[in-house]
Amino acid sequence: MTKSLVVNPADVRAASVIRTPDIPVNAYEMDFAAEKRRHGADGLTNMLHDMIVIRTFESMLNSIKTTGGWQGIEYNHKGPAHLSMGQEASAVGQAAELTADDFVFGSHRSHGEILAKSLSAARTMDADRLSGIMAGFLDGDTLRHAEKVDHTDAADLAENFILFGTLAEIFARRDGFNRGMGGSMHAFFTPFGSMPNNAIVGGSAPIAQGSALFKRINDKPGIVIANIGDASMGCGPVWEAMMFSAMDQFRQLWRESDGGNPPILFNFFNNFYGMGGQTDGETMGYDLLARVGAGVNPEAMHAERVDGYNPLAVADAIRRKKEILESGRGPVLLDTITYRFSGHSPSDASSYRTKDEVALWEEVDSITTFADLLVSKRVVKKGDVDDMFASVADKLGHVLKLAIDDDACPRVDAQFIESVMLSNGNEPTMDADREPELLTPLEENPRVQAIAKKVRTATDENGKPVSKVKMYQFRDGLFEAMAHGFATDPTMAAWGEENRDWGGAFAVYRGLTELLPYRRLFNSPISEAAIVGAGVGYALSGGRAVVELMYCDFLGRAGDEVFNQMAKWQSMSAGILTMPLVLRVSVGNKYGAQHSQDWSALAAHMPGLKVYFPATPTDAKGMLNLALRGTDPVVFLESQLLYDKGEEFEADGVPEGYYETPEGEPIVRREGSDVTIATLGATLYRAMEAAQELEEKHGVSAEVIDLRFVAPLNLEPVVASVRKTGRLVLASDAVERGSVLQMIANQVQTVAFDALDAPVTIVGARNHVTPAPELEDLFFPQPSWIIDAIHERMLPLKGYTPTSNQTEGEILRRSRLGV
Repeated sequence: MTKSLVVNPADVRAASVIRTPDIPVNAYEMDFAAEKRRHGADGLTNMLHDMIVIRTFESMLNSIKTTGGWQGIEYNHKGPAHLSMGQEASAVGQAAELTADDFVFGSHRSHGEILAKSLSAARTMDADRLSGIMAGFLDGDTLRHAEKVDHTDAADLAENFILFGTLAEIFARRDGFNRGMGGSMHAFFTPFGSMPNNAIVGGSAPIAQGSALFKRINDKPGIVIANIGDASMGCGPVWEAMMFSAMDQFRQLWRESDGGNPPILFNFFNNFYGMGGQTDGETMGYDLLARVGAGVNPEAMHAERVDGYNPLAVADAIRRKKEILESGRGPVLLDTITYRFSGHSPSDASSYRTKDEVALWEEVDSITTFADLLVSKRVVKKGDVDDMFASVADKLGHVLKLAIDDDACPRVDAQFIESVMLSNGNEPTMDADREPELLTPLEENPRVQAIAKKVRTATDENGKPVSKVKMYQFRDGLFEAMAHGFATDPTMAAWGEENRDWGGAFAVYRGLTELLPYRRLFNSPISEAAIVGAGVGYALSGGRAVVELMYCDFLGRAGDEVFNQMAKWQSMSAGILTMPLVLRVSVGNKYGAQHSQDWSALAAHMPGLKVYFPATPTDAKGMLNLALRGTDPVVFLESQLLYDKGEEFEADGVPEGYYETPEGEPIVRREGSDVTIATLGATLYRAMEAAQELEEKHGVSAEVIDLRFVAPLNLEPVVASVRKTGRLVLASDAVERGSVLQMIANQVQTVAFDALDAPVTIVGARNHVTPAPELEDLFFPQPSWIIDAIHERMLPLKGYTPTSNQTEGEILRRSRLGV
């Protein structure tokens, strides 16, 4: 919510008519003389050459997949091959107007885009820079193979390098562009501006939007293109990304010097099919895809349909749209029509379309028509075209032999895969050459000054509770960490719902509005996929992002971005990329079935994510400091029950200076000898109550451990405690079925089985939907439940009467009923 804009009823209730701009459709008119002046004869020839490279490359893969070999070279490629034969002109025309500073994110059908973008970008570099990139990449491993193929100069060697790096990656080889970790659908080469390509339909849209946001916030050159298919127009994250990029605030609330809207171009490679569904006439209702731009903003996203079978028409459109984007007047939508001759994949027999239709497009094959044009204009000779095909095929033959050599070009091993799952960096700033921009010095911020006067413990020197007004709270720890991060890292930016002015739904960000310009802290649309996806793109482009989901339940809305994007790009890049992204997620209560769930198990299940769950103000600050120094993606869980909690465990209170909580390390909150109670999140405080009652009423000494972390988690302190007590209870507010606690119980029983005097016991929330707040005592674990479980399953308490059913028979009953 913003204080800066007034919604005037006199304006919004006035009668009017909405008019949209005209949207050009295939409006390009060729002036060949002008095109030759612009691109030069060499540039035009290079376009044809690159189209031939892509066609030959894809034809080779198609032959390998369908016949087991190509030109007498046998190979069994087990992986996928989503080919772009027929779409060459659209990729090459686009790349012709781009430099290495311009980023292209693509889809699973992206071999042509990688080759076109890399070949074109390499030509814009001088020989020294180009040689330096190739020599320094992966310690020269990719270059070593490229040098074995005949070449005349650095540019020719670069072509070898690009072809080998791409093909070796597709074949999952160690010396491919991403050590084989990305494979066919995810290959990319960032030094040339070829960015991660996405196997999820439309997946590149929110990530590219975040990359464009990085460029805008950090004043970096170049534009960003999301190459997505026409079928992605049915994907929610695509629409969310377009709405995010079109926000009025970029021009109305951000300073003019901040540059306007992020330079993002949503380029729909429209081949008229989404797998076997025909978008035009069957699965969509837009008639012309370019039309949808009119529904996004008054400029209709400067939308245009472009003839993607003419590389000059595509290049012309990219040049014009690039000017718009660089002036901050985006976003832009292009409906670039093209056609794939092959099926969705080599196993697709294309039964959903007629041979006559394919023949119609083959008659206007872009390579043939463009070659004929250049021959007719005497740019090249017919023999030159034949020579291009022959020389490219010859070069690819040599590249193929190198890429399939198991001895010279092996695959990585399991140890390497493990090594690139996480980067484990500790970087105070992602850009040491700049000073962070603040509106006022940090020490002059009103909230900083107010916090400095607070009591940093929950009780005073006499043991009496400190009033919440005077007490340093959990939310204050989060604020201090965030403020320190903003004052340290100039790239750090945060966004989410109600982050600015309101200060966040739970007042964590209150005071940051006065500290930070809009470009570093702003409200986003209620678009969870775009919020997180933009964070992914921002982080992998070189910045640090903190994005927020107001409730843990909203992870479902951002599922792909969290579980397929945020978690995986470091590994799929073979450690080339880092992901300094913190996703703050509140774990709710009192809001019922759709706002009060602990989904920590979802995040814990996904390799590549770190998951933190602090329960005290000291850890709120220390663990967020840790997350904001890291280079890995962190899901940072915060219980709403704790935002106004004071520090109850540290005698000296929450430290004033900078510190980090040791990663993955649980902490003993209460020493004990008879039973261990390990908790995650707010259940810590109920466990402490249970431990107190066990000691006072039953003479049972309970050791209470605050796990603090989900992943990574050092279980050795827990195991050491179990070896002392012989018993372990695990408790959290997540539903018991499939919870993180189940995983921990399994691991502890495996490691410390001989030390256990009773089965590990789990006390979680009921396997029900979360009820209304008046009924939450029947749903979330209570101190009595923990005591009941100890009594029933571990250590019978003399004279004790349970208040809940924690028997073994009850476990079986609930499982049988699925509740």
